[in-house]
Amino acid sequence: MRSRSEDDHRALLRLARNAVIQAVSHGHLLERIPDAGVFAERCGVFVTLHVESRLRGCIGVIEPKESLGDSIVRCAASAALQDPRFRPMRSEDLAGLQIEISLLSPPAPLLVEEMEIGRHGLLVARGSHRGLLLPQVALEHRLTREQFYEETCRKAQLPRALWREPGTQLLGFTCEVFSDREPRAQP
Repeated sequence: MRSRSEDDHRALLRLARNAVIQAVSHGHLLERIPDAGVFAERCGVFVTLHVESRLRGCIGVIEPKESLGDSIVRCAASAALQDPRFRPMRSEDLAGLQIEISLLSPPAPLLVEEMEIGRHGLLVARGSHRGLLLPQVALEHRLTREQFYEETCRKAQLPRALWREPGTQLLGFTCEVFSDREPRAQP
């Protein structure tokens, strides 16, 4: 997965912030979305929102069906208003808003012993159930490899140990992660 420049990161973060402000303040998506350069790329993306350093929403797409610019706008607005785990953001939340963007490599089959905590994200699929956890989740919650698989199954609304069973698809991916938060010490 290629790394984008700091200028690309800043431009993508600015777009996500504008999308959240537009959605929260005016109730609709941005009308003008850049479509050149990094914005025209296609890759999976997750937009994670924090307010005063507390998680407030995280929405993404695994397989891109539109440009990165369009995906970021839709994911940022959805994370602000439609993440079912949280109440919709309000205008007063915007002052403390912090944004993190994760650009995903294409998911690929991953052997359990190949998975590296903090490097790989995980997608578990079985039938119509799918669950995904970003690589930073394992670090933030200090999960072991087994716990990471179990939590991804739980996210997919599957029994925690189902990752061990034949017929369960285990896919790994890496992420390019950047944010507008102050850098923090690595665990």
